[in-house]
Amino acid sequence: MQIADNEELECQRLIDAVNALDRNVDFIVVDTPGTDSYLSRLAHSTADTLITPMNDSLLDFDVLGSVDPTTYAVTGVAHYAAMVRQARRRRRQLDGSNIDWIVMRNRRSGLSSRSTHVLSGCLRQLSLELGFRPIDGFVERSIYREFFPRGVSALDDTDPTGLKMHPSPSQTAAREEVKRLLNQLKLQLNERTRRRAAGRAEWFSQVGKPLQSDELFTT
Repeated sequence: MQIADNEELECQRLIDAVNALDRNVDFIVVDTPGTDSYLSRLAHSTADTLITPMNDSLLDFDVLGSVDPTTYAVTGVAHYAAMVRQARRRRRQLDGSNIDWIVMRNRRSGLSSRSTHVLSGCLRQLSLELGFRPIDGFVERSIYREFFPRGVSALDDTDPTGLKMHPSPSQTAAREEVKRLLNQLKLQLNERTRRRAAGRAEWFSQVGKPLQSDELFTT
């Protein structure tokens, strides 16, 4: 019973945290840990948009799927992707919502290579099976590392009287990259978004109840 009690406590804490913010902000961002836990799975299940960043490498692809070493064909679904698939399935059973899953290639090289071409093909194959959207994230830029210790982003103002940094071509490119990514996420505040928020509230109200018999069968 101790595990069940802990899970119930974690669920209630997440509900309280979301409810405290839900009426005051348009979007809530939950940064989940890399470990598999009940709270992480719960956060995945309650998301409207799920963003999975991965370094632009087949090493990071390993948490999504397995690849034939000779043909580079996708041969199976890995542990993280299987967890997300289950979370999306449960959410669909409870309130009919379909979580928009985005896999974002991050720290991309500015130069094309055979490995990046292979990775693109693997993501396309797996996206057809799992239903996620593969998109390009950020190119590896030194400007991001320069901003980090200053506590600013590419979108922040860096006028000479503030951070004493004159805008550079690298910063301009990074700023356009961030804007392009936000457009690809399609996070729109409209009636559909409000309906999904209502669905999330319904999900929270049902999460502690046992499944009905017709919910035990999955496709």
